[in-house]
Amino acid sequence: MKNVRESILELNWESFENLSPEKRGDLAKKILAAMTLEEKAEKMAGDDSFIHVIGMLIHYNKSPISAGNIEELGIPGIEFTDGPRGVVLNHSTCFPVSMARGATWDKELEIRIGNAIGIEAKSQGANFFGGVCINLLRHPAWGRAQETYGEDPYHLGEMGSALVQGVQQHIMACAKHYACNSIENTRFKLNVQIDERTLREVYLPHFKKCVDTNVASIMSAYNRVNGSYCGHNEHLLRDILKKDWNFQGFVITDFVFGIRDGKKAINAGVDIEMPYQWKMKPKKIVKWVGNGEISEDLIDDAVLRILRQEIKFAKKQDPEVYNSSTIVSEEHKMLALEAAQKSIVLLKNEHHFLPLKSSSLKKIVVIGQLATMKNLGDKGSSRVYPPYVVTPLEGIQKAVGEDIEVVYDNGKNLQKVKQVCMDADAVVIVVGFTYKEEGENMTFGGGDRDSLRLTEYDEHLILSLSEVFNNCIVVMEGGSAIITEKWRQNIPAILMVWYPGMEGGTALADLIFGKVNPSGKLPIVFPKNLEQLPHFDSKTKEIEYGYYHGYRLMDKEGYEPAFPFGYGLSYTTYTYKNLRLSKHKISPEESLEIKIDITNSGTIKGEEIAQLYIGYNNSSVDRPLRDLKGFARISLNSQETKTISLHLNPKDLSYYDSKTQKWVLEEITYSVYVGPSSQETDFLEATFEISTA
Repeated sequence: MKNVRESILELNWESFENLSPEKRGDLAKKILAAMTLEEKAEKMAGDDSFIHVIGMLIHYNKSPISAGNIEELGIPGIEFTDGPRGVVLNHSTCFPVSMARGATWDKELEIRIGNAIGIEAKSQGANFFGGVCINLLRHPAWGRAQETYGEDPYHLGEMGSALVQGVQQHIMACAKHYACNSIENTRFKLNVQIDERTLREVYLPHFKKCVDTNVASIMSAYNRVNGSYCGHNEHLLRDILKKDWNFQGFVITDFVFGIRDGKKAINAGVDIEMPYQWKMKPKKIVKWVGNGEISEDLIDDAVLRILRQEIKFAKKQDPEVYNSSTIVSEEHKMLALEAAQKSIVLLKNEHHFLPLKSSSLKKIVVIGQLATMKNLGDKGSSRVYPPYVVTPLEGIQKAVGEDIEVVYDNGKNLQKVKQVCMDADAVVIVVGFTYKEEGENMTFGGGDRDSLRLTEYDEHLILSLSEVFNNCIVVMEGGSAIITEKWRQNIPAILMVWYPGMEGGTALADLIFGKVNPSGKLPIVFPKNLEQLPHFDSKTKEIEYGYYHGYRLMDKEGYEPAFPFGYGLSYTTYTYKNLRLSKHKISPEESLEIKIDITNSGTIKGEEIAQLYIGYNNSSVDRPLRDLKGFARISLNSQETKTISLHLNPKDLSYYDSKTQKWVLEEITYSVYVGPSSQETDFLEATFEISTA
């Protein structure tokens, strides 16, 4: 008769795909019961050696990073690939950075991108995607701003959970970095002081949304929160994540320095140390359990969490779905192009300067070193290696063909540039940042931005050309907000293209020449000056995170931004009318339906992003003036009207009471604001009450 271990060895992991959650749980327990303590400890750390990790500094994540493979029992582990621009393995499709995709406000598109990433990852041997980065952008100088979707918790949660849904059609997804990670240079030393209400309402809701979407894993951050490293922080990992939220997945550390003490990490709630065995070596774990320093129940809980997810995602390696032809396939290239097109934000278009009409053009001058650079963004852990990149210059040249002369100048010699531009019909100036100015530094030097302004030379170039020519278009590349006060009044057209991915140059040309109507909207505020932002010190080791930042801080202090949150222009115009609520008084258990009619009152087809904000009237606590609680993207032909419907759950209007440690839903009057951005003049307004009476 076969023993339990023999029966485990004969399991076909690819046959588990259709098991019910109950059967998955029973199977995980059966496997756990057959494992020795040493084998269970092996599940809790990366398989690679420290020597292999050193090799990652040369080419990070060139192949999947393994953890928890137990060959003696035939139990596979996780095979990790990073993100979020795409799959960080070999040559994969490079999508626009997450901040750019945040500017699309397109959840359905993000699901499709996640689906493509899942297919490409599994086709290259990975079963775990560590690229759902949803850290809230507290300040735009953060070097890794480009890896997240924006500044608002609701928006972050919607976009992050959409990526989870797409990826997890194929493999496990991991949301990171939990929590309060938004300074790069001192990420290993920083202690974030934060009160419980701010933590729960501002810095955690987006993680909760991903947990509610059944994300397989959460990655802990490097920094400390209220004195305790995130990987040692029992309040974050056990009290909130595993108990309050009932998270069923597993927790992994950020790489190498994610924890400092293995015993503390396990007690706090860490399940896997990545990428190799160091602080949580199996021999140490066995010793701690033997000495009574760690309960074996904690080890069993950790391994059960891992096994349940591995069983859940043990999909059959169908060669028709997962193969080399799916990697950078034509479909995925077109998806990268669509994402880039929808992410570009038209910030200014004076006198309808754009789109350019090819029939009236003879010569275009393209200026700037970034116009010819394959500028995909950071070259840290999020770096993707696509087989090609369309630069801005290449995109423009391809769009106009031989009918229009396209002249390029790197912009270094100002007098020469002016001469080149003398008879130009349009001057495209490409400026911004690269991985050298912002990003993650894999040698641990840090990559927070020193300035939110363009370089002094770029500003001088723009001003000098705008004094002579009134046909300049400024194209900005970068991962977050750029202060434009010194020059923006002088330029008729400004485009924010972010780091737009491998098809970015094509997308830029599509918008400049009107093949595509701009529809992107800012997922962050663009300030006029640093005084409009929270304090930021990239060298600090101690900082307090307050309740307000971004558009909420602008509203509270009465600041006028350069470009507000949710802002973006189009080549057409939209009219908002007929705001109506399903009820004007609801109970805490009822949902509210909010409808509004939107008309494309212009002459060309376009896509609009309608935004729902809530105000809290006579609240007993300090609340935002306006709080994003919904959005919808809608396509409209010229003169077409459609009705959008947004649904509001009352529980999403609660505040966290730190004294009672409970969420409180106030029975007050709430204001409803619906419009094209967070700007006050744009809104249609209504009110409703929540009451049990």
